[in-house]
Amino acid sequence: MSSRRSRSRQTGGSMITDDQINDIVVQLHRIVPELGNRRPSDKVSASRALQETCSYIRNLHKEVDDLSERLTQLLESADSAQAAFIRSLLTTP
Repeated sequence: MSSRRSRSRQTGGSMITDDQINDIVVQLHRIVPELGNRRPSDKVSASRALQETCSYIRNLHKEVDDLSERLTQLLESADSAQAAFIRSLLTTP
């Protein structure tokens, strides 16, 4: 094991190794579209992966807010039977 890989960082009382950071970055590549769409040969630093992840999460929050606003407008414009139906769709597991 190289010294780079065996280094660890003290954060909040627990040790985080470089291997753990690399594992997290690999996982982010799987779930963040901007990272997953890259060619496997394209290396992305942990810092860049975290920036892309934060940007993706901000975009998801914005999308949820926009959809919530649209749903509110739809429910306000629907008659009571339609609104009840829409609400039942949203609460059905």
